[in-house]
Amino acid sequence: MKCLVLGGGGFLGSHLCEALSAQGHAVRVFERPNLTRYRPSPPQGDMEWFDGDFINREHVTNAVSGCDVIYHLISTTLPRSSNENPVYDVETNVIGTLHLLEAARNKKVKKTIFVSSGGTVYGTPKEVPIKESHPTEPICSYGIVKLAIEKYLGLFHSLHGMEFCVLRLANPFGERQRISNAQGAIAAFLDKALRHETIEVWGDGSVIRDYFYVGDAVLAMTKALMYKGSPRVFNIGSGTGQSINEILSAIENLLGAPVKRSYLPARAFDVPVNILDISMAAEFLEWKPQTSFAAGLSRTVQWLRAGQGHLSLS
Repeated sequence: MKCLVLGGGGFLGSHLCEALSAQGHAVRVFERPNLTRYRPSPPQGDMEWFDGDFINREHVTNAVSGCDVIYHLISTTLPRSSNENPVYDVETNVIGTLHLLEAARNKKVKKTIFVSSGGTVYGTPKEVPIKESHPTEPICSYGIVKLAIEKYLGLFHSLHGMEFCVLRLANPFGERQRISNAQGAIAAFLDKALRHETIEVWGDGSVIRDYFYVGDAVLAMTKALMYKGSPRVFNIGSGTGQSINEILSAIENLLGAPVKRSYLPARAFDVPVNILDISMAAEFLEWKPQTSFAAGLSRTVQWLRAGQGHLSLS
């Protein structure tokens, strides 16, 4: 198939493009101009780069043309920044996606696979682990927008028969993750620990999240490519949770040295716990995580020690 990967030059997208190319699919990467381009080495398969603006209808329509499947990984905001300007969040993500879906319908795209947010669409959980049937009450604009896009995918399926699959990812980590503190706590923590710098923690470190290795996220995304059944919305994570303090302890154990910590006031949009139930993905996508947290952490450290952190992608 020919796969369009929106955001294919980023952390998740670069790994996905590499995997799709290795499987023999033709890949078209859609990214904003001037982004440092990642290409698998050695080159595999057929990979094409397309520079453009996601909110430019002409750019998106041209990118979609001739593709069989769309992977939608683009988001113009982060959970923290989304609440600062919800109008921008909606205009760039929801409206941009609607233009994308119209282009996909007109160009006869067979399927859209959307990477949603298992960490934000549910809001504060009433029970854990969180099933896909759990109420969706996001407490940040980022989560509301992700949920809205999910609903529009369902609407286009109902109205026009357009196939889709939604993957609600927990917190992937690994090589090529950005090391800024805006997103990607583990890569950022590891980088600071290796540099002997102080790690800033929002709250008392008791917040629990579901962290899993990027290779397992990509495995789920490639499984979704050939999936034709119902349901169409899946949680993707480790199925277990770790607190920030536990993460820091794991880093200390791995590096064999204490890390400096500074605790800051908690953030309003951080729910206290988020652990996803991944049993539906196991049953329907035949997917389970293959890499332990410890192994993923070790691989990320090796990547950073090799001096690759400066090439981390957004």
